Amino acid sequence: MRGADIRSSAAVEERHWWYRERRALLARELRRLRNDPPQRQAIEIGAAGGGNCLVMRDFGYRVLATEQLPEGVEIARARGLDAIRADARDLPVESGGHDLLVAFDVLEHIAEDDLAAAEIHRVLRPGGTALIAVPADMRLWSSFDDLSGHVRRYDRAGLRALIEGAGLRVDALWSWNVLLRPAVALRRTATARPSETALRHDVTAVPPLLNTLLGAVVRLERHLPTGGLPGVSLFLRAHKPF
Repeated sequence: MRGADIRSSAAVEERHWWYRERRALLARELRRLRNDPPQRQAIEIGAAGGGNCLVMRDFGYRVLATEQLPEGVEIARARGLDAIRADARDLPVESGGHDLLVAFDVLEHIAEDDLAAAEIHRVLRPGGTALIAVPADMRLWSSFDDLSGHVRRYDRAGLRALIEGAGLRVDALWSWNVLLRPAVALRRTATARPSETALRHDVTAVPPLLNTLLGAVVRLERHLPTGGLPGVSLFLRAHKPF
C-alpha cells in the first residue's frame, strides 16, 4: 500500500462495504474476548490510518497502531491514536506485553513473513490472541496483486503452517468474501493491466447503490456456513500458549 492509498482508504472506510464488514468481523471477534483482563493492551501491525484500532479502542483496549508509512501514522494520530512507524519484522515494543494483536492484510506484503510471524509470537503475552487476515488462493492472483505490492496469496495449509511454525496455536481458520468470489475472479480476469489509478478507484469510487448491494451480499455470510468454502480472504484466530 502506498501513502496515497492509505489516505484514499481512510477517507472512505466508514461507508465502503469491504471496510465496514471487515470491521464488523473484528468486532465479532472482540466480543468473543470480552473476558480478557482489564487494562487490555492491543497492537495492530500495518494499521494504515487506524480504522481497526478505533474498533479496538471502543472495546476498551489500549491500542498501539504501527505502520511503516508516515501517512498512516499521521492519520492515526489525528484520530487520537497512539501510533508509531514500525517494520512488522522488527517491532520496537516489549516482548510479551500485549493481550491482542491484529494484522489484517499485512503478511502478504512481506517476503520474510516468517520473521513477522515470529514477532507476532514475541509481542503477545502467554494466552494472548492474534487475529490475522490475508488474501486467499494464488488462483486469484492478478496484476491487482502486483500493484498492491503482494508477495503471495495464502492457502489454508500455508497460513496455518506459518502461524504454528512461529509457536502459536490456531483456534479457528475460515474463509471470508465467499459469495463474491466469482465476481472478483471475473473482474480480475477482465482487467488484465489496471493502472494505479484504477486500483485506487476500486476502493474510493463504488457507486452508492452498488456499495449497498455488495455490503448486503457479504453480510449474508454472517448467517451462512460459508467459512469452509473458497473465498477471497482467509481469517485466522490463534493464541500464544502459556
